[in-house]
Amino acid sequence: MTFSVVAFDANTGELGVAVQSKFICVGAIVPWAKVEIGAIATQAMANVSYGPNGLKLLAQGLGAKDVLQKLISEDEEKEHRQLAVIDTKGGVAAHTGKECFEWAGHIVGDSYSVQGNILISEDTVETMSKAYETAKGDISNKLLASLSAGGQEGMGDRRGKQSASLLVVREGGSYGGYTDRLVDIRVDEHTEPIKELRRIFDLYDMIFLTREAPENLLQIDGDVETNIRSILMDLGYLEDSSSSGWGKNEQNALEAWFGINNFENKWNSETKIWKSVYDFMITEKGTPAISLRKMSEL
Repeated sequence: MTFSVVAFDANTGELGVAVQSKFICVGAIVPWAKVEIGAIATQAMANVSYGPNGLKLLAQGLGAKDVLQKLISEDEEKEHRQLAVIDTKGGVAAHTGKECFEWAGHIVGDSYSVQGNILISEDTVETMSKAYETAKGDISNKLLASLSAGGQEGMGDRRGKQSASLLVVREGGSYGGYTDRLVDIRVDEHTEPIKELRRIFDLYDMIFLTREAPENLLQIDGDVETNIRSILMDLGYLEDSSSSGWGKNEQNALEAWFGINNFENKWNSETKIWKSVYDFMITEKGTPAISLRKMSEL
């Protein structure tokens, strides 16, 4: 009922799992990952304990192959399970039980594994493997490319589509740097879960991740300034002004817009704006201005 990809990027230390299933809330079951330890996908007649128990074994120093063998050796239902384990030392291991519904199987590659069950055909995992190996960018891009490839017309789960998830961990990778969850997004019930997952990721990327190339930082002048000024006035952040140039009032109004629309991570104190945020501003405009006061000010 599920296909997934598990991966490790030795250059960044990032670990991740991407998954899709004809099963509700698959992100709460299949993907597990811990920084400097490893990542696990547990599926088919999923034994969810494989996730936390496998990470504990990896943390104790066992490699991916030993962890996988220990987990399935203690499970009487192992032939109904599908499991992939990856460590941070280059080890990758996968298991597809003989009682998994056809088509079921996996491909283990260099620092990644793709696997699936109840698939239309083995073309799904073969296409996912190729997509992962040829995709450009970081591990998030590669995982999404692989998952999207598996969900193409004529591939994927024989029963259909329902939910999808992307989990990527990196040390201090979360919002504010307080946890290691760089990306943790889920589509729990949707007719096109992978497409919806990618849409959400694009928004998440724009707001939280710092992956844009330096050349995408636009100077606020000319048409860019005119368009931003117009939107800030329409939304009530800036009073109608005939002043020329970008001054303190305009900068303060733009900063307020950033805060109300949750773009704090992309704020630039200079007279510049990231192209992704500017494009969002042009197409969506964002939330109108509201008055905010701290509780201490009441």
